[in-house]
Amino acid sequence: MTRGGKRTILTTKETHPFRLCIPVLLAFLVPTTKIYAAGNPTAPAASHLHGTVVRADGALAAGVHVSVISQDGSTVAVLITDKSGGFDEAILAAGKYEVTLIDGDGETKPSQTVNVAAGADVVVNFDLRSAPQSVVAPATVVAPLDMSFMHRLGRAYAADWAGNGPGTSVPQAPRRGTPPPLFSPPYPASDWPIGGTPTIGVPDGQTYPLMQAIDENKRIAKIYGWVEIGANGSTNNKTNAAKGIASNAPSAYDVYANTIQLDQGALYFEKYPNTAQKEHFDWGYRVTLLYGTDYRFTTAKGMLSQQLLLKDSQYGFDPVMLYYDFYFPKVAQGMNIRVGRYVSLPDIEAQLAPNNYSYSHSILYTYDCYTQTGLVGTVKVNDHLTVQAGISPGCDVMPWTTDAKVTGTFCATYTWSNGGDALNSCANSVNDSKYAYNNLAAYYETWYHRINSTWHTDTEGWYQYMKDVPNMYWYNAVNQTNTSTGQYLPSAKTPWPEVTFQRPGGVNLNFGAVCEDPRLAASKQSATCYAPEWAITNYVEHNFWKNTASLNIRSEFVDDIKGQRTGTPAKYEEHMVGFDFWAGSTITFRPELSYTHAFAKYGVTALNISPGASISNLEGVSQGAAPNPIGLGKTQALTLSADLIWHF
Repeated sequence: MTRGGKRTILTTKETHPFRLCIPVLLAFLVPTTKIYAAGNPTAPAASHLHGTVVRADGALAAGVHVSVISQDGSTVAVLITDKSGGFDEAILAAGKYEVTLIDGDGETKPSQTVNVAAGADVVVNFDLRSAPQSVVAPATVVAPLDMSFMHRLGRAYAADWAGNGPGTSVPQAPRRGTPPPLFSPPYPASDWPIGGTPTIGVPDGQTYPLMQAIDENKRIAKIYGWVEIGANGSTNNKTNAAKGIASNAPSAYDVYANTIQLDQGALYFEKYPNTAQKEHFDWGYRVTLLYGTDYRFTTAKGMLSQQLLLKDSQYGFDPVMLYYDFYFPKVAQGMNIRVGRYVSLPDIEAQLAPNNYSYSHSILYTYDCYTQTGLVGTVKVNDHLTVQAGISPGCDVMPWTTDAKVTGTFCATYTWSNGGDALNSCANSVNDSKYAYNNLAAYYETWYHRINSTWHTDTEGWYQYMKDVPNMYWYNAVNQTNTSTGQYLPSAKTPWPEVTFQRPGGVNLNFGAVCEDPRLAASKQSATCYAPEWAITNYVEHNFWKNTASLNIRSEFVDDIKGQRTGTPAKYEEHMVGFDFWAGSTITFRPELSYTHAFAKYGVTALNISPGASISNLEGVSQGAAPNPIGLGKTQALTLSADLIWHF
């Protein structure tokens, strides 16, 4: 999983299908930094570029456009010659520039390439007396562009969609180590995922439209984010967000069937440490604020968790990442220490939408650890081996809760084939593994393999468990005489899972286990049991359309042996085929089709129900109660879904 990882933007100037949608916008928003008449006193003072244009008839050429283009292809300025045929520009930075005349039809004509040193005075003259008369035609003087914030933002998007996205003026050290194995876009990142750290040895270099509008991407500190809207149509039909019934479960994040929803509105405040250099200490930070339906997957108990655990709200807010990074370049090939709340280390997938291959997520990913709060150290030993160790209060809990346990994390990543293969082994949560909120003992193995420049595959497997998990029988029991509500009181012999208060009306915070057949009598039911589960998932990825689109194929198998994760003891088979389509690096559209088949124990159903309701229903029916409709579901589901991500 790209745990808070960075994308390396590779832009292209070729036209692709998504760019065909925006010619009208491009006609009005010219992707240039500025346009002003020659001699404008507001032009910034720095290295000086100036010259004169002489027409083919020997006259001085007034009103001619002269473009100044930097080495990375971005237009620095479009100048207009004055009545004496002169133009001048204060170049903002030293470098190589192409100076080109533009005729009245907008076609480029003669050009010259010049090297501009800092503080230099450079003269570029154009004498067209040996050229045909039609080379340069007088042009109408163009008024300076509107430099208001919204216009700067609009031009940043127009330039990005035209394949000429902004570059950064922040000095970048060269990449260390192996070359990147992937293209990004269309993939979430150009490097294999590694959580709990920036990718050591890789420069930042990321730019964003919002920062282009604010300061032309000149700062190390950045503000950026996105808005993600999702929709789906499913054969599941019992969703009721008001009652907390998410009938597409165990699928995620399109968990509410047959809806259109705001999945994520994300805002980042970030300073990325410079880990490409080996000369000096550096530091960074990240604050990630998330609002939408996806808060339910990132919520940690004790951090605004009443939205989910008490109210089961459809929409909520979560500060999903709050951490500092401290980079020490002299330790091996670099060491990073992260302190705060961070996304857990393993996994192919990621919570934050742009960092994931597809709109939906695998069942494997949905039911493992999401965030941890603590400290994790990462050491890049050499170009092949990276090791990590950390300490936290456990998965998805804050240190001040009663569920907190001192928990260790130990991971190692080994790469070979010049970075084309990587194997990540991770013991993500090492403690007593006794029942508590998401207190999973979890062991991961993930293999990433680059087949060629357009195909790669990722495979992940995990084994998880909890010990001493309360038998759900005692919480679900009906028609008993022990209490006025017809339930067993929680005790050592009849324990309940974590709940907010006694039923009716209590909220189950953390599933127990289906230790025995719920149809058996109470005398044959245990108090607690060992609750394991295992899973494996595979992605096959293909990039095409000159890296502006990708094909995503996911297949997985999950065995929730005691139903502790999903609420139903069942084997789940899931298959997904989807696509990613990019417009520049700022708009992503991801349609997909998924099929899920659940093979549940005891003759119950595991799909199109309120999670856990089928087991509760079976227990009640076996003791003479009427069937509960929300516990009667399906064994198969087909879901067509898509999301649109607008980056800023």
